[in-house]
Formats: sequence, C-alpha cells, structure tokens
Amino acid sequence: MLAAAQRLRRSSDFAAAFRGGRRAARGTLVVHLKSADPGLTHEVEPARSADVEYVSTSPRAGFVVSKAVGNAVVRNRVRRRLRHLVRERLGELSAGSILVVRALPAAADASYLRLGADLDAALAAARSERGRGRRSR
Repeated sequence: MLAAAQRLRRSSDFAAAFRGGRRAARGTLVVHLKSADPGLTHEVEPARSADVEYVSTSPRAGFVVSKAVGNAVVRNRVRRRLRHLVRERLGELSAGSILVVRALPAAADASYLRLGADLDAALAAARSERGRGRRSR
C-alpha cells in the first residue's frame, strides 16, 4: 500500500501528468511521468483546511485501470499489482515527481513479472532525455 502522501487523489494532479509529463508505452501499460522542476525543492499543496499548507517532497503516483481491462475483480487485481510494483520503484524518482500508470487491456492476463518488466522499461523511456515531438518523414 502506498502512503497517503504518495498517492494522487485530485483530477488536477492526473491532468498535470497527462498534459505536462512524458509518456511511454510498453506492452501492458502506459506511463505518464511529470518530473519536478530542477529548482523546486518541495511541492506545496493546499490542505483541506485553509489555514494549513501541506508540503510534499516525495514523488506521488496514481493509477488508471478502465473497464476495458476487465470486470471489477480483474481491475482491482491489476491495480494492486501495479501499486506494489510502483511502491518499490518510487524511491528512484526525483522529489515532487508525479507518476500516472495506465493499464492497457493486456494487463489483465499479464503476469506479475511481465508487469514489472513493462513498468521498468516504460519508466526508463519516460526518464530518457530523448527529443520530444514526431519524427520527420
């Protein structure tokens, strides 16, 4: 289980990763990774109370597992596997990073090892400094 400070809860956080992050797809999943600004040492979020600010320095993760993956039992199994895999790899991300893992329908039948290999490959691709944009034809 991810700690509360490491989970994405707001749709604006998911949207930030989708719009401003780097995307990489590998077999059973798609990863959206938005790294924190290099000069930013911590991320400030408004807390539930207007008087207190919540400071998060740890990277955070969220998961998207749609009905295309399978029924509720299958979706929850895939989500639990991904949550466990991401928890092991969250320490490798820079402080303030936002990671969204979207499961593809092939994730329903994938083994734990296959999900882990796809997650590692997608994270490596999302962190690479390769140029953005389309290739010229």
